[in-house]
This record gives sequence, C-alpha cells and structure tokens, in this order.
Amino acid sequence: MHRSFVTNIKYKNKHWMGIGMNVQEAAIQAQLAIGVSNKQPALPADSLLAMWQQAVADSGERPAFTCLGQTLSYAEIDQLGERIAGYFHTQLGLAAGDRLAIQLPNLLQYPIVVIAAWKLGLVIVNTNPMYTHRELVHQFNDSGAKAVVVLDQFYDTLQAALPETGIEHVVVTRAIDLLPQPKKTLLTAVTKVLGKRPSLPAQGIISFTDMLAGQSAYPSHTPAYDDISALQYTGGTTGVSKGVMLTQGSLMSNVAQTMDMVSAGGRSVKYFTTVSPLPLYHIYAWMLNMGLMPATRGHSVLIPDPRNIPMFVGAIKSLKFEIFCGLNSLFVALLQDSKFQKLDFSKLQITLSGGMALMDAVAHEWHEATGCVVSEGYGMTESSPVISMNPSGHEKIGTAGIPLPGTEIKVVDENGVEQDVGGVGELCVRGAQVMKGYWQREAQTEEVIVDGWLHTGDIVTVDEQGYIKIVDRLKDMIIVSGFNVYPNELEQALTLHPDVLECAAIGVADAKAGEVVKMFVVANNASLTTEQVVEFCKANMAGYKVPKFVEFREDLPKSNVGKVLRKELKAEELAKL
Repeated sequence: MHRSFVTNIKYKNKHWMGIGMNVQEAAIQAQLAIGVSNKQPALPADSLLAMWQQAVADSGERPAFTCLGQTLSYAEIDQLGERIAGYFHTQLGLAAGDRLAIQLPNLLQYPIVVIAAWKLGLVIVNTNPMYTHRELVHQFNDSGAKAVVVLDQFYDTLQAALPETGIEHVVVTRAIDLLPQPKKTLLTAVTKVLGKRPSLPAQGIISFTDMLAGQSAYPSHTPAYDDISALQYTGGTTGVSKGVMLTQGSLMSNVAQTMDMVSAGGRSVKYFTTVSPLPLYHIYAWMLNMGLMPATRGHSVLIPDPRNIPMFVGAIKSLKFEIFCGLNSLFVALLQDSKFQKLDFSKLQITLSGGMALMDAVAHEWHEATGCVVSEGYGMTESSPVISMNPSGHEKIGTAGIPLPGTEIKVVDENGVEQDVGGVGELCVRGAQVMKGYWQREAQTEEVIVDGWLHTGDIVTVDEQGYIKIVDRLKDMIIVSGFNVYPNELEQALTLHPDVLECAAIGVADAKAGEVVKMFVVANNASLTTEQVVEFCKANMAGYKVPKFVEFREDLPKSNVGKVLRKELKAEELAKL
C-alpha cells in the first residue's frame, strides 16, 4: 500500500511551536506524537546469536537470503554456519575473541561466515573487497586479525599484502560456490571463457567448499552484553582509519530502537522481503541484514554488484518486495533505467535511505516512480549505526527524521554552548547504541565521547517538530569571506535544475575571500552551460554561495557504497597548485 507525505505533527504542549524548547524536548514530543517511547526499548534477545537462534527455531523454513537466483532458508544458513564454525575451531584453532576479517561482496557466503563467527564468539572485521595493499595491511595489523575469508577475484591484492600482516589463515571462495547444478557448471564455463576466473596457488589457502565438506564439534559460546561483536573500520571524526568497537549491547540496542521506529503506528514488518544492494561490509547494510532481518524474520535479496543496473533490475523484476534499501546515488542511477520504472512496486511500503544526503529532487522523483515515500535516516559507524530516521507515515523530506527511542541529542556551537530549536551546531548523541570506543585508541575515543556524549562531527539544526536536518560535515564546511557555506545546501539547490543529474561543491583557495565555491556538475543535457548553472544558482542562493567555478564531469568520484567523495575532488584541486 502506497503512502503520501505526512509531515504535520501537532503537539499537546504549550511549546509545540518550539518557542523556548531545547532540542531534546522537541525530540521527545515528536516520539510521543507518533506513538513510540523516548525510552530504550527492551532487547529482542540477549545477543545477536540468541536472536538468530530464535529465528531458526520459529522460522527455520522461511527464506533468509537470496543471491544470484539461489535462496537459502534460516535453517539452511544455520546448518552451513555450523560446518564453518566447526572447521574454524578444529582446523584453524580460532577461539572466542579472535578477529576474523571478511572480505566479500554481497554473496550468500557472507551471512554464513557471520553466523559461524557468532557461534564461536569471533570478532568480525568487515573489510572492503576493493581495499588497496596499504589499506589491507593497516586494517589487518591494527585489528590483529588471524584469518580472512576473501572472494577469489580479490585474492591477488590480498596475497601481496599478506607478508606484511599477521594473517595466519586465508579462506578463498568463488561467487558460484553455493549455487546448485547445472547453474554452477554453466557459470564456471562462462567465467573461464571470459578469463574472469583468477588462478589460485595450489597450497597456502583453504577452499570455502572444503570447509563445508565435514561436520566438527565446537564449544558453545554465550556472548555477554559488553563483548565486542565487530570492529568496524572508519575514518571516524578525526584521523586515520580506526576500528570502532561495536558490542553485543550496542548492536542489539540499535536493533530494538530501529524495530520500534519502523513499527510505529502498529505496522508489522514481520516476514518482509527487502532488496539489499548496499555492501554488507558497510555498517548501514550490515545492521539491516544481520540485525533487523533476523529480528523480523525478514527475507533479504542480496545484490552483488549494484552498479550493474541491468543485472540489478533483472534480479528483482519477478519479486514482490516490501522494503528497498538504498542511497541517493543509487536512486539516481535506477531512476534513469526504463526497465526499473516498469517494475511492480505494488507491495513496496518502506524505502530506506542513508549513507549520504538525499537530494529533495531525487526523493520526489522516487515517490513519483514507485508510489513510496523515501524514509531518510541518519547515523554513523560509532552509533551502531542508526541515530534518527523518518517515521513511517510521518516522513519529512529534507530531514533525517527524529531520534530513535532511547537516543538523547543536543546541538552545541563552536564554544560548546547548547543551542535551542532552530539553532545550528554540532550534533551530540547519547544512547545505548553508542560504541564502546576506538580499538586500542583511548585518546581518540576521549576526543569524540565527552561526558558520555558522542560528538558526531556533523552540523545540524533541529526544527520545532523534533526533526533533524543535516546541514553538512564540519570538515566540509566552506568559509567565504567569513560566512559559513555548506556544500549540502548548494547541492540540494542545484539538483533542482532539470538538466543537472548530480553535483558536488567544494571550497577552493582565493586570495581575496579566503575560499570560494567550485561546483562539479554531471549534466543530463549536453547543452547545459556554465553560465546557465551560475544564473540558476544566483536565483536560488545568496551571492557569496554562488560558485565562482563550474566544471562539468561525466561522473563524480564515489566510494564503493556510492557516496560522493568530495575529498578526492579537493585533492585534485590541490594537485593543480
């Protein structure tokens, strides 16, 4: 059933207009207005493992994950996880607390390895398959990972990095390893002809399929609330890539908080099918698939390569799905595809967006194409990750929604002075979902968690209805002649131009103003000119915000998740100096 925008929430409080109200009061009013508590909800289970075991017990025959046309039930995933756990214990000697790196795209092997790790109490180190030699060495050494599970296509880069790490065991899998015959044989022949199957050494690696051949016993593990479940690497708010310690408690608390929000108003999301194109090594997708899915007994359709739009659309064209998980750049790419526009969206009830700012124009176009309002959320790795989201039926486009139950917020200026509703400053968060800290980096932990408050590094404003609007990242702010300019605001304005597909704003040095704005534009009309871009900006933003430079691009640099990388654009500009 499709929904329309509902943004009016009326408060029964004399401060409903926001006069004299601090941001936490506004947030509580918003939570009460949609029927959720402001308190931390009860956990659905004592641990991620216990929650998974409950799902297997009561929904074992229901579909859990689908990928490359193959579907495995909760019971089947669990049985395969049992075999992997036994092999990890008996053959590799892995024990509770050991770190296990998983370097895979979205394949059925991913949840199987995660379940095996949970059964043994291993700490998961999610590793981007596209990491470079340097990045692999840093992450493996910093985490102290003992073993890694990798896709064969990424083995060469891993192999070159191994001598500089403490990795003791390498498990290699192929995309086709869990596919049934005759599909496996067919795809093996195709990849051989196309030359896509890499050569692997005869010794020194462990085959994923060999691990599934037998069944070995292993000691049962009962996770504690404070046990570290995952080291999720991030640039964080400062410095080099750091391992965020996410505990059983922080992750399970976030599962409970998110479940309350998506179930607001009495909605049941049990057994929903979710399209999951975002990579599982990213905390946004990892939490959705390994947290919310088993909690709701949901069915996740994994997309290994979301950049291949024809294959993506082909994988979901015959499905009826209730939830779609994406982000702005993916929505843009899909909306350009004529076959996507023809899909059956009759059951789509929830579209989740996170990871980067959602452009208003994209949100409206998605609504027109699918009949479903986008529910934008906000979070960060350090908060397990969800902090806020738009409640179903009360979406307010252009905002990141209201704080989850049990999440306290405040907004502080550069002097640490707390701001009331309507003020602009850094968002600070306190709640059970906040990380334990950065792995082996106590000083940096103390920089971002002050008196129990996580300083997010994001500039926000909170309106009188309790909705958070992300203004920008503190580090991306441009200062033009002493005025603060926020790239998100400029990008939101310019994407309203009918000939602009995507854009990105950065600050470049200027002798007179200190910095001026440069805009990178991806146009969907080859006749669009610099002058037209500038004139549109002049009509829609203050003079000091209008870009002094415009550069047209075929595309913008993006992360593997699809987030536009302003830092790469800045680096290119600096290299020209």
